[in-house]
Amino acid sequence: MVKNTEINLSTLSRDLKKSPSDAVVIGVGQGADGPVLLDNPLTARSAEALADSLKALGITGAADQLVRLPGLPETGAGVLVLAGVGKVSATKPLAGEALRRAAGSAVRQLAGLATVALAFPTASLADVEAVAEGAALGAYSFSEFRSSKDGLKDPVRNAVIFTELAGQKELDEVLKRATLIGRAVNATRSLVNQPPSHLYPETFADAAKDLAKGLPVKVTVWDEKRLEKEGFGGIMGVGKGSARQPRLVKVEYSPAKATSKIALVGKGITFDTGGISIKPALGMGDMKSDMAGAAVVLNTVLALAGLGLPVKATAWLCIAENMPSGAASRPADVLTMFGGKTVEVLNTDAEGRLVMADGIVAASREYPDAIIDVATLTGAQLIALGNRTAGVMGSESVTGPLKAAADRAGELVWPMPLPEELRPSLDSQVADLANIGERHGGMMTAAVFLREFVGKGKDGEQIPWAHIDIAGPSFNNGSPYGYTHKQGTGCTVRTLVAYVEDILAAA
Repeated sequence: MVKNTEINLSTLSRDLKKSPSDAVVIGVGQGADGPVLLDNPLTARSAEALADSLKALGITGAADQLVRLPGLPETGAGVLVLAGVGKVSATKPLAGEALRRAAGSAVRQLAGLATVALAFPTASLADVEAVAEGAALGAYSFSEFRSSKDGLKDPVRNAVIFTELAGQKELDEVLKRATLIGRAVNATRSLVNQPPSHLYPETFADAAKDLAKGLPVKVTVWDEKRLEKEGFGGIMGVGKGSARQPRLVKVEYSPAKATSKIALVGKGITFDTGGISIKPALGMGDMKSDMAGAAVVLNTVLALAGLGLPVKATAWLCIAENMPSGAASRPADVLTMFGGKTVEVLNTDAEGRLVMADGIVAASREYPDAIIDVATLTGAQLIALGNRTAGVMGSESVTGPLKAAADRAGELVWPMPLPEELRPSLDSQVADLANIGERHGGMMTAAVFLREFVGKGKDGEQIPWAHIDIAGPSFNNGSPYGYTHKQGTGCTVRTLVAYVEDILAAA
């Protein structure tokens, strides 16, 4: 189902002609006094002539600007590409995310070429990794349902990163990590982009097995019979309205020398009509992306396994299709969740929190050091934070490091509070709690609901927990930008990997 090809990453330290390419990419920044040609491998004479011509060529250095020029003999390529990196300062080096986006934008826009050389400033290994990661993210396409590829351009297959650091032993690990991150994000994108005719609970479970092949992970699948028998009332309650029955998938990575233990829970609604509380038709097609959280946690664990990090990581994929039918849950129904709590369903379109509650309880029973759940949970997230910034809520001991990891990874995440006055709005007259509460601040109300299902650790205290709402940033309905393509974005995979790396480094 997920058939992505990967870009081949390599480095070169001198003489671009020794590694022929179709195009050589050089960065241009937006300086205080106009466009600035960034450090590059051109001869001084060529670089000076080019710098003097930038304004005349209409080049500003703005992010995502890409201008193709005839190649220079010294580069060994037929095309010279000037790629904007955004604002630059003479006193401040380029941030890693600026390099990542510029490289990704260039590779994305140069689809159709086989090999490109990327000559952005790389003063450190972190800079090289940012360029490599951007290239891996930019080299993506989704065309498996096209009967003809006429007019479609294949993504760039080879990226040569020009850097004076080429030859250092550490670069092998840098390029390996960038490749694995690119693989994980792009696999997440491809799962999100699958049409609901092809991705539904059973096939999603099968895709998890396929993606896990060759990695030291164990995949366990609960079918509808086992879910019913073991009391997963949230997942069954949401999924019973569909002819395609729900699944729970557990993906375990358990290295012998693990020093930390983390659980990741993902919302996997393969299509969300809203159920009996049906959504408006306009825009409903985007609801194929309502399983993005499950795709994120799956591919995060697979990336951790590929990197061989000493952490026990378990992904819980809570998968169902939310459909209206004679078997579907009704408003006012009461569901008994995994673990015994009862929930009055006041709105069947608030279904994600129901499947997630089951997964959080199951994750809690293994006493992880932290639980992080990821979900396209609320439209309120978009109202509060827009299309590109995820909201993170929960225990400060988890949300703080998550924000720091997101900053390092170059992803937009913003901490939000969990006001205690929201909890009474979830009270029910007939059950332990209701699945909807206060409308204003709905992103936070949904998180307060999920918090009710986080279990206690062996010390008797609630397990540290965070909830990430990715309703907006998980799916791009606008124009492509940077390394971000249309539709599935794969957001927060990079943040979660960086989070694990950070907690291991601090241990």
